[in-house]
Amino acid sequence: MQSTDFGNPIHVESLVRQIHAKSTRPLTLMEVCGGQTHAILRYGIDQLLPPNLRIVHGPGCPVCVTPAETIDRAIEIASSPGVIFCTFGDMLRVPGSQSNSSANDLMHAKSQGADVRVIQSPLDALRIARAESQNTSPGAPIRQVVLFAIGFETTAPATAMAIRQAKELQLDSFSALVCHVLVPPALDAIFADVDHGIDGLLAAGHVCTIAGDHPYHRLANQFNLPIAITGFEPVDLLRGILNLVEQLEAKPTSCRVDNLYEHIASAEGNLPAQRTVETVFAVCDQHWRGMGSIPQSGLKLQPQFASFDASSRFPQRIQPGEQTSCCRAADVLRGKIRPIECPAFGTLCDPNHPLGAPMVSAEGACAAYFLYQSLVPLNPSKLTSSVLTQSEFPNPKDNLAP
Repeated sequence: MQSTDFGNPIHVESLVRQIHAKSTRPLTLMEVCGGQTHAILRYGIDQLLPPNLRIVHGPGCPVCVTPAETIDRAIEIASSPGVIFCTFGDMLRVPGSQSNSSANDLMHAKSQGADVRVIQSPLDALRIARAESQNTSPGAPIRQVVLFAIGFETTAPATAMAIRQAKELQLDSFSALVCHVLVPPALDAIFADVDHGIDGLLAAGHVCTIAGDHPYHRLANQFNLPIAITGFEPVDLLRGILNLVEQLEAKPTSCRVDNLYEHIASAEGNLPAQRTVETVFAVCDQHWRGMGSIPQSGLKLQPQFASFDASSRFPQRIQPGEQTSCCRAADVLRGKIRPIECPAFGTLCDPNHPLGAPMVSAEGACAAYFLYQSLVPLNPSKLTSSVLTQSEFPNPKDNLAP
């Protein structure tokens, strides 16, 4: 299939018809990618599905699962004298645990004088550190450049490259506050709950492009769960949903892993990227916001790179605070509820006044529902036309509540 086909309305209509024809019982499918969440809501894919098919959203946004205490450390380090703090833009407004503080996110710290800079890649932070190290102005101290290193398997290789290059360059002014997490252990934690209620999983194709698909075969076997690896366009997602429906409606039910992102992801993944990550990082237990501590779900620096650990370089003075809120972000991240089922959604919590990280991040499920979720269902008669044209896709923005 050519790249231009992945939004083709004719393919979309064909896939939707097949899903309707083959789906005979209530099913709950989970995706674990913020990009997929937004695509499903943006294109109204959830409204094209039969009413017995329910889509829920797992911990697929790295910003959303970064724990509040890590945000506290980021704010503390960024506010330290002589520090340039480099972060992805999504992290600027994620709240920490210091709700009574004048700076409970990086945006407020920046407004109070902290040198917080938005970057597009970890290698941008390395370039800033190299420029600082070459600053020969009389009396000008070399400032410390700290990379806020977050993300799943997809962003860990670039962080590892930056840290490895910093070591090769003996760049002592560079360090990283590391909070990289791994998707499969989080899925282990979700599916270990006997009441998880998930029938099938849409796995994120870009994660498998780096890590390969072998962790998902174990998950499928261990939890008797069909898994479809897929992408982010309408045809990608509908192919994945159809695949799961076909596996679940088979007699007997199938529980295999099918790679529907085969044009990009391979079974073994990106081996050079994996080797780079393994050189710089070791697997460790990691705390996830809303999910607690998950064994072997994070990355920490190997001993030979420990000198680049910002947590060790900067002393901790602020203790984490307690978070009390009616926000049910933790249940959203576990797929227990959809964002619109949270009592705070759209009332006490919105993108301008977020209570939880999923409403802050550009990939957060709550933000996606707020931006795109229509309150008016798609007219089923649209499916009777010979071609579902682009203009006939539901445009949720036209139907947002005032």
